Amino acid sequence: MKNFKYILSILLLILIYIPSYSQGGPPATPIDGGLSLLLIAGGAYGLKKLNDSRK
Repeated sequence: MKNFKYILSILLLILIYIPSYSQGGPPATPIDGGLSLLLIAGGAYGLKKLNDSRK
């Protein structure tokens, strides 16, 4: 009986999720120059910290 309740709750969540997602979904996040520079700077900082920890 516990397994049946688990499967039923998963199916119910899937049935609720699919129609709500088809209403347009979340807006896309633009990746412009500022965000790209922030990602590059974060990667460089991480590589520097990794290199410093190995020394």
